[in-house]
Amino acid sequence: MSPRLAAVLAAGGAVLAAGAVLAAGNAALAHHSFAVFDIEHPLELQGTVQQFKFSSPHTFIVLEVKGDDGTTTTWNLEGASPSLLARNGWSSESLKSGDQIKVSIDPLRSGAPGGAWIGQRVTFGSGRPVVCCVSDGF
Repeated sequence: MSPRLAAVLAAGGAVLAAGAVLAAGNAALAHHSFAVFDIEHPLELQGTVQQFKFSSPHTFIVLEVKGDDGTTTTWNLEGASPSLLARNGWSSESLKSGDQIKVSIDPLRSGAPGGAWIGQRVTFGSGRPVVCCVSDGF
């Protein structure tokens, strides 16, 4: 192999390697740890859906919860990806603004009004599941 051809191939390989590192770096930055959520102390919330965001990379429920003293707190609840929820029967229309729901969450360790939710732990205020039986095979 000529020295010139070897130099061109080496330069091309370096460009490919740099591209791979940049692509992997962006993927790693796009996701985060769930260590911010306290899975040892779940909370039960009941409130009114203000917004249901069915967008990647994670879905969100913005939930208004009324306290015993009558004050309201807005909770930002992070869920799974839309593609994962869709496999279990969820869609962008599963929850609407104004829906009354009950949800079990893993709260933020910081104590801020937020947490993580999963589809199987969300019901309407009446107790009816938002999505029924898909993951059970029925």
